[in-house]
Amino acid sequence: MKALPGQKRGLPLMVGPKGAVKTIAVLGCAVLGAILLGSIAPAALDLLYQIIGNLLINRKSSPDLAVVEPLKKSVFTTVPPFAVLGAILGSFVGVRFVRVIEGIGNRWDRMEIGDKVTFFIGIFAGLIASVPLLLMFQALDIPGQFRLILILGVTVGLGALSVYTLQSMAEILPWTRGTVRRRRSGIKLLDTNVIIDGRIYDVAKTGFLSGEMYVPGFVLEELQFIADSHDALKRQRGRRGLEVLNHMRNEFDVETTIHDKLAPEQGDGVDARLVRLAKAIGADIVTNDFNLRRVAEIQDVHVMSLNDLALALRPNVLPQETFELHIIREGNQLGQGVGYLEDGTMVVVENGKNHVGETVDVIVTQVIQTERGKMIFGEVDEEEPPPYELRTRRKPITPRQI
Repeated sequence: MKALPGQKRGLPLMVGPKGAVKTIAVLGCAVLGAILLGSIAPAALDLLYQIIGNLLINRKSSPDLAVVEPLKKSVFTTVPPFAVLGAILGSFVGVRFVRVIEGIGNRWDRMEIGDKVTFFIGIFAGLIASVPLLLMFQALDIPGQFRLILILGVTVGLGALSVYTLQSMAEILPWTRGTVRRRRSGIKLLDTNVIIDGRIYDVAKTGFLSGEMYVPGFVLEELQFIADSHDALKRQRGRRGLEVLNHMRNEFDVETTIHDKLAPEQGDGVDARLVRLAKAIGADIVTNDFNLRRVAEIQDVHVMSLNDLALALRPNVLPQETFELHIIREGNQLGQGVGYLEDGTMVVVENGKNHVGETVDVIVTQVIQTERGKMIFGEVDEEEPPPYELRTRRKPITPRQI
């Protein structure tokens, strides 16, 4: 039974087989505590009596230090209180112990089968590796208690080291291959096209792209190659990307080239290396490349697209809504005009050819969603103002009327 919010969770005793086992464990700890404290009660009282008596004698500064007489006590007056106290303390320790064991059991149940196999093999390998050291400790002349501590320390240490070593090689182990999912580290892996795009600087500046950002060395090489291109347009785009990257490094946490060794060159191109590097460090890829996004998602790599973010932030326009639009050119069809909203959405206006260069009221007739964004179709609001004769004309105020 789950505890209500704000209530302390109690121990669910005597609820099914597991509850019976918990109750038996708590009662066993209570009995053990009662026996331990009950058995040491007489000796503890004698020791306490001797200490208090010696303190009182020393305070009186008597020349003849008399010996403190033994305390006269009865078993029925000393053992039961200590036994009750031991039962209370044992119950408390038992409840805590049961909860710890229950938490370990739940965690064990949630573990993958491959992780369980790794744990058992690691413990077994640690025990095998500790045998030579244990034999050496047996040959040394070491007191028994220190020898026991050394044996326990070496056995547990080598077992833990073996488990950690196997977990670090989980991707190549036959019983965990294909099932390992790396934890996301929160690192943002920047692709070449988002750096050239330039909008990532504004997104990071607003705080929507937080955490560490990383630019691999092969992305920097691609940027430099584009900046050195003979094509003037490509050269301009590459230089703009390098300038944006310099601004970002001055204002944000941007690292470069430190993780490249995890995705060495294999002749498979920049996109494949980006995916391999993202999987190796648990990073998210920030890109506008549609094909790279599909490939990364197939390999369980999280992708962040600035184009998707821009599409999500575009205002929703519904049919029959009216807004002002500046028509800048003619459309492909007869009589059409074309204009753009502030976010870059194209609007095709019927009967807008005669209003090129003007700002007119447009009524939305249709909204089409495509992979590249929205297209809005509308028509010019042809509602004519009322005739001049029907307008309310205000007479000028003459000085005589003031």
